Amino acid sequence: MKKYVSDLLVKSVEFLRADYFLMKLAAADGQPLPEMRPGQFVEVKVEQSGTTFLRRPISINYVDRTRGELWLLVHIVGDGTAALSKKQAGDTVNLMFPLGNGFSLDYAPGAKILLVGGGVGTAPLLYYGEQLRQKGCEPTFLLGGRSAKDLLQLEEFRKIGRTFVTTEDGSAGEKGFVTNHSILAQEHFDAIATCGPKPMMMAVARFAFSQDTPCEASLENLMACGIGACLCCVEKKSDGHNVCVCKEGPIFKTTELQWHN
Repeated sequence: MKKYVSDLLVKSVEFLRADYFLMKLAAADGQPLPEMRPGQFVEVKVEQSGTTFLRRPISINYVDRTRGELWLLVHIVGDGTAALSKKQAGDTVNLMFPLGNGFSLDYAPGAKILLVGGGVGTAPLLYYGEQLRQKGCEPTFLLGGRSAKDLLQLEEFRKIGRTFVTTEDGSAGEKGFVTNHSILAQEHFDAIATCGPKPMMMAVARFAFSQDTPCEASLENLMACGIGACLCCVEKKSDGHNVCVCKEGPIFKTTELQWHN
């Protein structure tokens, strides 16, 4: 898939919480956005930050073809993402994209796919669910957070498929972790995809393995360059070999990863 380095136009910046914002971008020349697969990511050039020298990797949250928009859900964790949060409609942002591979889409119509996310790890699952729906599959979302305020974009998820939630404090949905949700005992799924904190993904992978269900995980290793040059994002596979998550991933079958064992 062809890669681009382009200035995109900021259409809006909406704060979903004090430390999370949704940035919607469009091609500055009004042309259609290039092809992008769910699970891929972008590397954003950060300006107006004296401490940020490398691009910042951000998952593709959604692609709205009708409006020609690329959505990025961003968690403010440092100077770089804080600088991005100050962008306004009409500004431009330089992106290198789309990078990495993507989630599997080669399922038969009617296949039931469970998408499990936690925290900002829910971001790539929105576009994935929409693409699965277009393929005739039945996406089901299982989203977790510490409390109700950690559950973002619920209305967007509900437009696409059934959406279940868990919170550690019981303030929304079922109390506990995603792997404790009753839906897992009530239904069988043809495949599972997950993104979020590593301990959560490992737990989801163990559950999938116990059910003999294929499972993919979107890893969130630090990806400074996005092209496999800096080796910041190396992950060890089950065969003992190291791979660059940004180039060989970020999507992996969980049985390929050493932490699965």
